Amino acid sequence: MANLFKNMFSSTAEPVKTSNGNGGAPKVEPIHVTDGDFEALILKSDKPAVVDLWADWCGPCHMIAPSVEQLATAYDGRAVVAKLNVDENPLTPGRYNIMGIPTLLYFQNGQVVDRQVGVTGYASLANKLEKLLG
Repeated sequence: MANLFKNMFSSTAEPVKTSNGNGGAPKVEPIHVTDGDFEALILKSDKPAVVDLWADWCGPCHMIAPSVEQLATAYDGRAVVAKLNVDENPLTPGRYNIMGIPTLLYFQNGQVVDRQVGVTGYASLANKLEKLLG
Protein backbone atom coordinates (compact mmCIF):
# COMPACT_ATOMS: atom_id res chain seq x y z
CA MET A 1 0.00 0.00 0.00
CA ALA A 2 2.86 2.40 0.78
CA ASN A 3 4.23 1.80 -2.72
CA LEU A 4 0.83 2.72 -4.18
CA PHE A 5 0.79 6.09 -2.38
CA LYS A 6 4.44 6.71 -3.16
CA ASN A 7 3.76 6.23 -6.85
CA MET A 8 0.57 8.30 -6.85
CA PHE A 9 2.35 11.33 -5.45
CA SER A 10 5.76 11.11 -7.06
CA SER A 11 7.01 12.08 -10.49
CA THR A 12 7.77 8.64 -11.82
CA ALA A 13 6.72 6.94 -15.01
CA GLU A 14 6.61 3.55 -13.31
CA PRO A 15 3.06 2.19 -13.27
CA VAL A 16 1.62 0.83 -10.04
CA LYS A 17 1.09 -2.93 -10.09
CA THR A 18 -1.49 -4.40 -7.75
CA SER A 19 -2.83 -7.89 -7.27
CA ASN A 20 -5.97 -8.67 -9.21
CA GLY A 21 -7.08 -11.04 -6.45
CA ASN A 22 -7.27 -14.18 -8.58
CA GLY A 23 -3.61 -15.15 -8.78
CA GLY A 24 -3.23 -14.02 -12.39
CA ALA A 25 -1.09 -11.26 -13.82
CA PRO A 26 -1.02 -8.13 -11.69
CA LYS A 27 -3.28 -5.24 -12.58
CA VAL A 28 -1.35 -2.15 -13.69
CA GLU A 29 -2.72 1.27 -12.82
CA PRO A 30 -2.36 4.25 -15.15
CA ILE A 31 0.31 6.71 -14.00
CA HIS A 32 -0.87 10.06 -12.66
CA VAL A 33 0.74 13.01 -14.42
CA THR A 34 0.65 16.72 -13.63
CA ASP A 35 1.31 19.96 -15.47
CA GLY A 36 4.78 19.84 -13.93
CA ASP A 37 5.83 16.39 -15.14
CA PHE A 38 3.75 16.11 -18.32
CA GLU A 39 6.61 16.98 -20.65
CA ALA A 40 9.05 14.54 -19.06
CA LEU A 41 6.62 11.62 -18.75
CA ILE A 42 4.48 12.03 -21.87
CA LEU A 43 6.07 14.31 -24.45
CA LYS A 44 9.57 12.88 -24.04
CA SER A 45 8.45 9.26 -23.75
CA ASP A 46 10.07 6.83 -26.18
CA LYS A 47 6.78 4.90 -26.22
CA PRO A 48 3.34 5.92 -27.46
CA ALA A 49 1.27 7.52 -24.70
CA VAL A 50 -2.43 7.80 -23.93
CA VAL A 51 -3.54 10.48 -21.47
CA ASP A 52 -7.01 10.46 -19.93
CA LEU A 53 -7.99 14.02 -19.00
CA TRP A 54 -10.61 13.73 -16.27
CA ALA A 55 -12.10 15.24 -13.09
CA ASP A 56 -13.45 13.62 -9.96
CA TRP A 57 -16.90 15.24 -10.33
CA CYS A 58 -17.29 13.95 -13.92
CA GLY A 59 -19.63 10.95 -14.14
CA PRO A 60 -18.58 9.95 -17.68
CA CYS A 61 -14.93 10.09 -16.52
CA HIS A 62 -15.72 7.44 -13.91
CA MET A 63 -17.53 5.39 -16.56
CA ILE A 64 -14.46 5.21 -18.82
CA ALA A 65 -11.97 4.69 -15.97
CA PRO A 66 -12.19 0.85 -15.99
CA SER A 67 -11.37 0.79 -19.72
CA VAL A 68 -8.37 3.08 -19.15
CA GLU A 69 -7.20 0.82 -16.31
CA GLN A 70 -7.60 -2.23 -18.57
CA LEU A 71 -5.54 -0.44 -21.22
CA ALA A 72 -2.75 0.20 -18.68
CA THR A 73 -2.61 -3.49 -17.82
CA ALA A 74 -2.81 -4.74 -21.41
CA TYR A 75 -0.13 -2.38 -22.74
CA ASP A 76 2.23 -2.43 -19.76
CA GLY A 77 5.78 -1.97 -21.05
CA ARG A 78 4.66 -1.11 -24.60
CA ALA A 79 2.89 2.22 -24.03
CA VAL A 80 2.43 4.86 -21.34
CA VAL A 81 -1.14 5.06 -20.05
CA ALA A 82 -1.72 8.10 -17.86
CA LYS A 83 -4.40 10.17 -16.17
CA LEU A 84 -4.36 13.94 -15.67
CA ASN A 85 -6.85 15.62 -13.32
CA VAL A 86 -7.96 18.80 -15.15
CA ASP A 87 -9.07 20.57 -11.95
CA GLU A 88 -5.65 20.18 -10.35
CA ASN A 89 -3.70 20.74 -13.59
CA PRO A 90 -5.31 23.46 -15.75
CA LEU A 91 -2.31 24.29 -17.97
CA THR A 92 -2.18 21.06 -19.95
CA PRO A 93 -5.90 21.00 -20.88
CA GLY A 94 -5.59 24.62 -22.02
CA ARG A 95 -2.55 23.82 -24.11
CA TYR A 96 -4.47 21.09 -25.99
CA ASN A 97 -7.79 22.99 -26.24
CA ILE A 98 -9.72 20.48 -24.14
CA MET A 99 -13.38 21.56 -24.19
CA GLY A 100 -14.99 18.52 -22.57
CA ILE A 101 -14.06 15.54 -20.47
CA PRO A 102 -13.30 12.76 -20.58
CA THR A 103 -10.87 13.40 -23.40
CA LEU A 104 -8.12 10.91 -24.21
CA LEU A 105 -5.11 12.23 -26.09
CA TYR A 106 -2.84 9.84 -27.98
CA PHE A 107 0.79 10.92 -28.31
CA GLN A 108 3.64 9.67 -30.43
CA ASN A 109 7.06 11.33 -30.49
CA GLY A 110 5.73 14.19 -28.36
CA GLN A 111 2.87 15.05 -30.72
CA VAL A 112 -0.89 14.51 -30.42
CA VAL A 113 -1.79 12.08 -33.18
CA ASP A 114 -5.35 11.22 -32.15
CA ARG A 115 -8.01 12.07 -29.59
CA GLN A 116 -11.16 10.50 -28.20
CA VAL A 117 -13.83 12.66 -26.57
CA GLY A 118 -16.53 11.10 -24.41
CA VAL A 119 -17.16 7.63 -23.12
CA THR A 120 -16.10 4.70 -25.24
CA GLY A 121 -15.21 1.09 -24.60
CA TYR A 122 -11.90 -0.65 -24.21
CA ALA A 123 -11.90 -1.98 -27.79
CA SER A 124 -12.05 1.51 -29.28
CA LEU A 125 -9.23 2.75 -27.02
CA ALA A 126 -7.07 -0.29 -27.76
CA ASN A 127 -7.68 0.03 -31.51
CA LYS A 128 -6.34 3.60 -31.53
CA LEU A 129 -3.30 2.56 -29.48
CA GLU A 130 -2.61 -0.46 -31.70
CA LYS A 131 -2.36 1.90 -34.70
CA LEU A 132 0.43 3.78 -32.90
CA LEU A 133 2.28 0.59 -32.08
CA GLY A 134 2.06 -0.39 -35.74
